[in-house]
Amino acid sequence: MSASEYPLDYLILNFDQGLRTLLGTPVGTTRSNPATPLADADLNAAERKLAARLMRINHTGEVCAQALYQGQGLTAHESNVQTQMQQAAQEENDHLLWCSQRVHELGDHVSLLNPLWYAGSFAIGAVAGVAGDKWSLGFVAETEKQVIRHLDEHLQTLPMQDEKSRAILQQMREDEAHHATVALEAGGANLPLPVRLLMKGMSKVMTKTTFWI
Repeated sequence: MSASEYPLDYLILNFDQGLRTLLGTPVGTTRSNPATPLADADLNAAERKLAARLMRINHTGEVCAQALYQGQGLTAHESNVQTQMQQAAQEENDHLLWCSQRVHELGDHVSLLNPLWYAGSFAIGAVAGVAGDKWSLGFVAETEKQVIRHLDEHLQTLPMQDEKSRAILQQMREDEAHHATVALEAGGANLPLPVRLLMKGMSKVMTKTTFWI
């Protein structure tokens, strides 16, 4: 569906997706959760709390990713870019579902700040889309690169025996790398250094607050 051809329908669809991201059950692909066949590790209280907080950060990261893709898709200039954003968002929904399930399995809750992060990320995505498709795609690529760095840190920090969380993060890392490559191959531009540093700073604020709240 094109935002330019069916603007009202597209807005309603994005509103529905936003509600599903924050309050409901997002629509993902047919992929199964990579953690499902694995046995749950015997974690002590401190290890379980640490794993839950790390997975909460990753869940919020996927909330932000959904908002970014939806905002960019809404203002993208070319229909093929809109389609690409929609496909990537659906794949990211898998991550959203997996992380949410794992957080609750570990006895914790997702971040209470998710609506705030969603709103901010949607606005940033919409601005990136207005700037032009090459910058929008470049923003996707840079976002995914930074997400990969966070995932690498979390894979090193997770309790070694927590194979369920590790399997989810490893699959997420593979998907994020693919999304970054696709965005660059589609014509994404390298973002200026100040923009990359600003994104990095905002990411640090998100991870530090979401770890606790």
